[in-house]
Amino acid sequence: MIPAKFVWKPLIQKMVTGHWNRFHMRPGEPSFPANLNRVGLYLHVPFCKNLCPFCPYNRIEYNEHLFAKYQEAVHAEIELYTPHLKNSKFHSLYIGGGTPTVNLKGLLQILDHLKQAFSLSCDICIELHPAHMDSECLESLKHAGITMLSIGVESTSDRILKKIGRNHDGKTAIDSLKRAVATGFDSVNADLMFALPGQKLKDWENDLKAIMSEGVDQISTYPLFSFPYSDLGQSQNIREVKRPKSQLIRSMLTLTDSLSTNSGYKRCAVWSWLKPSKKKFSSITRHHYVGFGPSAASMTGTDFYVNTFDVASYVETLPNKRPIALSMPVNQRLEMAYWLYWRAYELKIYQKDFQDFFGIENSIESTFSNVIKPFELAGMIKKTNGGYHVTDSGAYWIHRLQNEYSLNYINRLWGACRREPWPLEVFL
Repeated sequence: MIPAKFVWKPLIQKMVTGHWNRFHMRPGEPSFPANLNRVGLYLHVPFCKNLCPFCPYNRIEYNEHLFAKYQEAVHAEIELYTPHLKNSKFHSLYIGGGTPTVNLKGLLQILDHLKQAFSLSCDICIELHPAHMDSECLESLKHAGITMLSIGVESTSDRILKKIGRNHDGKTAIDSLKRAVATGFDSVNADLMFALPGQKLKDWENDLKAIMSEGVDQISTYPLFSFPYSDLGQSQNIREVKRPKSQLIRSMLTLTDSLSTNSGYKRCAVWSWLKPSKKKFSSITRHHYVGFGPSAASMTGTDFYVNTFDVASYVETLPNKRPIALSMPVNQRLEMAYWLYWRAYELKIYQKDFQDFFGIENSIESTFSNVIKPFELAGMIKKTNGGYHVTDSGAYWIHRLQNEYSLNYINRLWGACRREPWPLEVFL
């Protein structure tokens, strides 16, 4: 008997994207992006002092000599893009890793180059590790124009932090939050992971209360997914993405929503809660973006592509050409599907936003009625003035459905790019 997912997954893909075929990424160098409106920039810093075994992101152990070569290559990559993006309008710069502040001086030099090259006057967001953000570092970041922080707390329990291989304790995490809030950024987000080894519901409640008591502006929470290509996945010899039990995820999310709401936070995405007066921190919901650094991806509206993950290969390629490992063209229907995916994640789907991107001749209903209607009938989406919003009951199920696709896409693409600097092709 054919498993049900092999029937409904292609069917939903067809409903959303308009085709049955799997996405196919190949080597190639698409045209430079140009004249983009509301585009985000991304910088990937792939170095860490400590390699967490659960981390699925592209990172390597810090080496000062290799960092210097990486930095020189990033400057060269920025120079390649500068003449093509001069007429674009930027709404954010996001810096992730790795541990971006592992070499603060080098990071600030790259940041200054990005600001000058693209005349940035937008929010600049950065991920921070609790053990690499002392007061001097925070003051330097603020002086350089950083406006929003996300701190990878993960847990405040020493016992659980040790189990997941973090190189900081709970006190270090809490102290990092205190310093960040006191420094006065526009928004301070705390990242917490749940469904961790040995973590009980009471442990999770303690984490949430400890974070909220420090006055952070936003709380973002993530269950532990184990990817086959990660260090943890390889040690467990798993062949597909391993997820926590759905009942555990739901119980922890329900507790998170209750505690956050009672403490004055409002749900702003499937996994995130925000103080109403504060700016929302998000790393993944930009519609168009251009990435710099090893493994950085770009979505330009006409193409989606990803740089080589291998730092040495990235360095060797520049400045002669862009270090793009794989790419695929994006037609308008696929771009619309991409837009819908992230708006559902943010729980709000607005007609005006859709038409700003795709023209007044297009509407959510005419494009996605076959997708919206079933979820509306099931009570997962409700029509509002100007669009739709995802209900509390729908948030879990819609995101679980999204994970059926996104986690497997990530696993196939990142897994292939981790194995080979220049893969021949990847089917997502």
